[in-house]
Amino acid sequence: MMLQANDIFPSLDFPRAGGGEIHLPADLAGGFGVVLFYRGAWSEVCVAQLDDFSRDADKLLSEGIRIVSISADKRETSEALVESHKLAFPVAYCTDVRAVSAVTGVPINEDGVYFEATGFIVDPEGRIQFSVYSTYDAVDDRIVTAISSSVPITRLYPDDVLNLVRHVKSPKR
Repeated sequence: MMLQANDIFPSLDFPRAGGGEIHLPADLAGGFGVVLFYRGAWSEVCVAQLDDFSRDADKLLSEGIRIVSISADKRETSEALVESHKLAFPVAYCTDVRAVSAVTGVPINEDGVYFEATGFIVDPEGRIQFSVYSTYDAVDDRIVTAISSSVPITRLYPDDVLNLVRHVKSPKR
């Protein structure tokens, strides 16, 4: 089951690195949001994606776009990632990948230990505007299937998000 454009993002709560909780989609209400599910701090490609979003967080926020990232990493691992990479957005940890996958459709690895890279752009009402689902082949070290319900890309990156949100906001749409 994949979430589709115009679906309401499911109500989910996660512990937040550094303390507190992340409540989705409530914490994104009133503006656009990017929800990034990533494999973990061990994935160089995922960490590079998070670094890109952190670098451009102010630019995204100036357009009314907030960022949240989610993994199954332990608290200590997530907090070390936030600290070492100076991530400028909330990072959720210790998620139950099977339970979250059941309501979001986010692919998980065969053993159900971690998420595969997946991203959502959510509008101010909590409706999904764009989603990108990807699966990964560790043997060949490549993306083997990019399942996108709405855009022809394999991962969300800051410029993609800016362009897609500007398109949604455009009066010519």
